[in-house]
Amino acid sequence: MMQSPETNQKPSKHLGLAVSPFKGKTGLRRLINAFGYSLEGFKAAFVHEDAFRQEVFLAMVLIPLAIYLDHTPVEQALLIASVLLVLIVELLNSAIEAAVDHTSTEHHALAKQAKDIGSAAVFIALVIVAVVWGLVLLG
Repeated sequence: MMQSPETNQKPSKHLGLAVSPFKGKTGLRRLINAFGYSLEGFKAAFVHEDAFRQEVFLAMVLIPLAIYLDHTPVEQALLIASVLLVLIVELLNSAIEAAVDHTSTEHHALAKQAKDIGSAAVFIALVIVAVVWGLVLLG
């Protein structure tokens, strides 16, 4: 059985399948680790992804504006959630792009397809922002 170079641990088995040795944490330690991994993900996306940076700056304007505007709490929640949705989809798109690029930087039709589909998902999320903000503001 192959050992993980980072931990020198053998992958454990679950239902006959190899499981990452990093999956052994539970409880508070798992939560602390997950929080740290999330912060690293935000940092990596902010440093390496121009689109994510632009969307964060947009969120820094739109979220306070949503709170400031005189709308119902449900409308405010929709305004804020639509902006956060863009960030979520952009993070997932960036993860897909990183995984595809890790696999190979050579041009391949399936790599292009994966990246284009991720881009389309971001576009739909941006359309949702426009529709929600338009409907709420124009009421």
